Amino acid sequence: MTPSGRLPGRLSRPLSGAAALVAAALAATALTACAPSTSSAGAAGGDERTGRLRVWLFREVDNGPKEAVVGKALAAFAREHRGARAEVTYIPVETRAQRIKAAFNDPRSAPDVIEYGNTDTAGYVRDGGLADVTADFAAWPEARDTDPAARRSVTVDGKVYGAPLFVGVRALYYRTDVFRELGLRPPRTQDELARTARRIHQERPELYGLVVGGSYTYGALPFLWANGGALAEKKGRKYTAAVDSEAAKRGIAAYTALFGEHNCPPAKCAQMGGNATVEAFASGKAAMAIGGDFSHRAVENGKAKGRYAVVPLPGAEEGSIAPAFAGGNNIGVLKSSSHRTLAVELMRTLAGKRTQSDLFDAMGFLPTYTDVRREAARRQPYVEPFVRTLAAGAAFVPVTPAWGAIDAGQVLPSMFQEIVSGRRSVDAAASAAAKKMNSAFRAAG
Repeated sequence: MTPSGRLPGRLSRPLSGAAALVAAALAATALTACAPSTSSAGAAGGDERTGRLRVWLFREVDNGPKEAVVGKALAAFAREHRGARAEVTYIPVETRAQRIKAAFNDPRSAPDVIEYGNTDTAGYVRDGGLADVTADFAAWPEARDTDPAARRSVTVDGKVYGAPLFVGVRALYYRTDVFRELGLRPPRTQDELARTARRIHQERPELYGLVVGGSYTYGALPFLWANGGALAEKKGRKYTAAVDSEAAKRGIAAYTALFGEHNCPPAKCAQMGGNATVEAFASGKAAMAIGGDFSHRAVENGKAKGRYAVVPLPGAEEGSIAPAFAGGNNIGVLKSSSHRTLAVELMRTLAGKRTQSDLFDAMGFLPTYTDVRREAARRQPYVEPFVRTLAAGAAFVPVTPAWGAIDAGQVLPSMFQEIVSGRRSVDAAASAAAKKMNSAFRAAG
């Protein structure tokens, strides 16, 4: 996520109460509002300044806290905008793709504002669903404090298609009791990380030293990036896979070498994804795991509670931090909205600093604004390693619709699993993955 400029040629590399009243208002989902005096108009659906705005947000496992925060934000919006009303629908994340695509094809049933995953940006832009809000974003004072990684997630070919809502990154969770008993220190390089994992499993064979997963794409990518590799390169408007480069293969080899009887046996670990690895750590089966800021609550609810700490995942060189994938969600305006100006203002309210701060307190979602995030870390020290990781330079996937096909096709997990099972060498598996990725790039145009 960079400023609104065109993305650099080498992708996926780091760049350097009324509580009751609020609840009632949200339950009614009818909030009055007045048109703002600034914001560009001219959307495909028009720019009506009164009437109903429809909002789709993702439903969380425990949605109550999110509803309270959103209700507070909409109450503030209602005080400043009269003559309009907003209706919020919470949709399941699992069915978002079908529902949102259907909305793109039927503007009459489409919402005006949506929450969407940041890896979905390019595909939704290709499908013609999201409104270009470049000028609106640039004119928004709060946007100046958006971190570069988050900004890249709403940027496609130099244009902005939404506002970042929260960001999620991963770091290294480790068992302080195990490290103390074995006289270990938190690893400072990826080589030391591997040695430490082997030592722990040797001394404590009932534990994975570092639990890893063959289906844990976003836990593996920091190894690729830390070794100078990239997922893809962009020349002009075309993308070419780079997972078969020598630098990328060094990272792939570093990650896959963590699988084996010396640490995390393939028979148990090859099929694991991110949730499974975090669960292994939380349940006391692993001494280390790569988990997100969003994993904190799960770990706190597990057997590791009170016996763990978090540090940034080390890079290849001592003192460096491995680039983490900058995940998260955004808020966008649909191109078909007949209330463009109001929709933009609502986007700003839902993704603004006050709402992001409230979402962090309620849900633990990491803010995308650097100043809000620093304050969050001051209030909740567990956030500090994740803030340091972001400050060191997070990374992102290729901003192209092809990534959806690559991800859904399990191209990278298949590559890792072929290597850890011994079916293919690193060279052969990386070459095969690159061919699949290039096919997806060509199909995306």
